[in-house]
Amino acid sequence: MDPKKQSTNGLNRPELPKLPKLHQSSPLNPKPKQIEKQKSKSKQKLKSKQKLKPKQKQHRLKPKRTKQPVQVQTEQELNSPQPQTAATAYQSGYQTGYEAGVAAGSGSYGSYFNGTSIIIPSYNQGEYLKLCIDSIIQHTRLPYEIIVVDNASEDGTADYLHSMAGRVRYRILEENRGFSGAVNTGLMMAKGMRMLLLNNDTLVTENWLENMMACLDSDSRIGMVGPVTNFISGLQKVDVPYTKVEDMPAFAIQNNRSDPSRWQRVDRLTGFCLLFRRSLWERTGYFDEGYQIGNYEDDDYNIRVRLQGYTLVIARDAFIHHFGSVSMKALGEQKFLQVNAINEQYFLNKWGNPNELVQHIRELKAEHHPDGQVTYPVPLASSEAGFQPQYVLIKGLGDTLYWLEHGHRRPVEAAEGQQLPIQAFRIPVVDLIRWPIGEKITASQVQEKWQHENSPNEGQLVSSAGRLYWLEQGIRRRIVSGLAASMWGINSKSSVQMDESDLLHWPEGLPVIAPVKMVQRL
Repeated sequence: MDPKKQSTNGLNRPELPKLPKLHQSSPLNPKPKQIEKQKSKSKQKLKSKQKLKPKQKQHRLKPKRTKQPVQVQTEQELNSPQPQTAATAYQSGYQTGYEAGVAAGSGSYGSYFNGTSIIIPSYNQGEYLKLCIDSIIQHTRLPYEIIVVDNASEDGTADYLHSMAGRVRYRILEENRGFSGAVNTGLMMAKGMRMLLLNNDTLVTENWLENMMACLDSDSRIGMVGPVTNFISGLQKVDVPYTKVEDMPAFAIQNNRSDPSRWQRVDRLTGFCLLFRRSLWERTGYFDEGYQIGNYEDDDYNIRVRLQGYTLVIARDAFIHHFGSVSMKALGEQKFLQVNAINEQYFLNKWGNPNELVQHIRELKAEHHPDGQVTYPVPLASSEAGFQPQYVLIKGLGDTLYWLEHGHRRPVEAAEGQQLPIQAFRIPVVDLIRWPIGEKITASQVQEKWQHENSPNEGQLVSSAGRLYWLEQGIRRRIVSGLAASMWGINSKSSVQMDESDLLHWPEGLPVIAPVKMVQRL
């Protein structure tokens, strides 16, 4: 490029083509003397015209008055549609738009988008929630939706959510259903192919979701991914150089440089920020609402994911700021300790030693190859249904009872007022539909099967070496805890004592774990 053709601001601009010059004698380009002559001629013509026209007297024309016939509206005209006023036009348009929106929503119901549903449980602390949502909007470039589930806050959070309609989807609960209850409501509402649980007292940062997503998508065996933060228990806590939140973004930018070498497999992720696929939720189900308010429900979910063979990973190249359990701290120290103790006991009653259980199942399903290599298949079960017993009664949202047998749920036909010897446990719909529907069975047949003591292939409770087992379809299944036996109704069946040596003749299957407690409503 010729330097002479370069503009002063450094941008190279193409030279415009030159227009052809008009000829000097052209009518479009007259000489100055010709212009003066043309002006004098036009003045003379104007004067001569004015002399020829005499002054005329102007008359004001009056319009003729004509009698107008009286307009009488016929009955048909009176009943015909009248022109719309602005108000009626607005109402009509509003109604048309509303109906179109409902139709579009109904048509897309059940469809999902290739993005992330960010689910934020909230209880008071509205100012933190605003900061959290602002940070998501500022730092998230991938497709996402924000879903806030509020646990009946009393600090104006509801007004704020109403003001964010159109940018945030939300549900305001009538009562405080705790962390698990709010999360479960959000999971019901979610439309994304990935789901992310996020505390309301967090600030996300540059590249936070991109780096976590890269980690999750790197291996189908990864179940859940969590970031690092400044305030949390466990391995996800990192030391930070800043003392003021204003200085945090600079640190986060340096930390959040994509680096797969900083991904770390662990046995535990805390629930302040969890990313997982929709398919994992469909396999695993909802959070257990048996945990009050908060704490231990995330540990519970970790165990259920790991039992299926999936791994948990910390993406250390993703940092978010955590102010630190502000909702739990608001309970006060005494209430916090009380809730924590109750949830800890529920966790122990449900799982006993969960890490030992996970390792035992992993080794049980390990594949040993002739060359000495050992591989661990993922998943270890088709879904969490693989850890539920058969030859028991269950029900979903309605009153229909189902008998689990041979991998199917069989609707039970019972006469009015007929009582069954076993209590049916209500399980979430996402768990229910994992069992294909089978042929109907009568209540009398169910009663006969349940009371038949000498049929170990169709559900037999066995006690051996201080542990409970459930025998079904030629395998023995360890019952993880007394709570599991109680919730499935198995403990109401008389048990049979068996020597451990005799029990080992039965091939070992997947253990029986306790189902989740849940309030199934939006």
